Amino acid sequence: MTSKAGSASPRWLESPAELNDWLSAGRSSPLALDTEFERVSTFFPIPGLVQLGQGDDLRLVEPSVAEASEGFRSAMADPERPKLLYAMSEDLELFRHWLGIEPRHMLDLQIAASLAGLGFSLGYARLVETLFNETLDKSATRSDWISRPLSDKQCQYALDDIRYLQPAYEYLLAALKERGFEDAWREETARFAEELGKQSDPSMYFHRLRGGWQLSEEQQSVLYHLSLWRENECRGRDRPRGRILADNVLIGIAERMPQNKGALGAIDEMPSVVVRRYGDTLLELVESGRSSDVKPDKIEPPLTRDEQALFKQVKGLFRKAAEDNDVPVELLAPRKRVEACLKAWGENTDASRFFLEGWRGALIQPFVNDISMVLKA
Repeated sequence: MTSKAGSASPRWLESPAELNDWLSAGRSSPLALDTEFERVSTFFPIPGLVQLGQGDDLRLVEPSVAEASEGFRSAMADPERPKLLYAMSEDLELFRHWLGIEPRHMLDLQIAASLAGLGFSLGYARLVETLFNETLDKSATRSDWISRPLSDKQCQYALDDIRYLQPAYEYLLAALKERGFEDAWREETARFAEELGKQSDPSMYFHRLRGGWQLSEEQQSVLYHLSLWRENECRGRDRPRGRILADNVLIGIAERMPQNKGALGAIDEMPSVVVRRYGDTLLELVESGRSSDVKPDKIEPPLTRDEQALFKQVKGLFRKAAEDNDVPVELLAPRKRVEACLKAWGENTDASRFFLEGWRGALIQPFVNDISMVLKA
């Protein structure tokens, strides 16, 4: 397939009014969308540039212009207008924090490519090469998107990131319709966006501290309180987690449950500045976790040897379903979801509903009895 899109000089939408008018004029068409940002010394991404496309009309927008544009905010939240993105997770996070909105009708073309049989987690440059026989210059990927002026190479790179979204959308949509996966794509994109939104809950990070699974119930309660405090501290100060306190140090505090600053400072890799600044707070958190009557759900431990054998059997059935329908098993049956089934398979559990409902349910239905027999044996 050959793209009709070609190289063009960058054109900017230089005011909120100009952006509003441009969006209004093209509101009947999908909106190609991408962002450039930086996230080196902050918790939240800093917007550096917004790229927009309506058909062949590609534009660059300064973040300050996009932020002040009611038309842009409305377009992002419009449930009727499709927005075309590629690997959208970081873009959604940026919009949620930066603009304080919940983006709607976002269509991730990376998921579409996966369902179209082009490969799981296919990179954008590889997609462009596969569909359009074009090689993208990615040398500006990690350049400084905050400083101004942007170079011609940066602007060209930014435009290339949206140049092929519309033609790729047209190709992939046709392929998905032919395969009967159009609704599956929209369902999976919506589910993915919803799960990304849940990850913004400060209490959710505790379960990502997988190294704490060996701690006792009391120690995990302490770890939960420490983790929640750090999440809120990072967000309030806009600093990366490691700049406040590293994961392994949080786990060390929970394991040893120090009762004074001397014991706190003796924990491996504990920065002295943290003891001086947060010592009293950390000791209070330890006590709060120890004395709390409400304990968090425990961190899932690694699979036992027996569970690993069971996992292989079940994953084999999911792999057969994936092969029969020519979809990546990584998309159909993510590892964490399969692991959850080992401990909670049944009609009324979230673990099984993930596989028994929607587009997955249709593909997996022929294997449900076999999966149930393995898991209930």
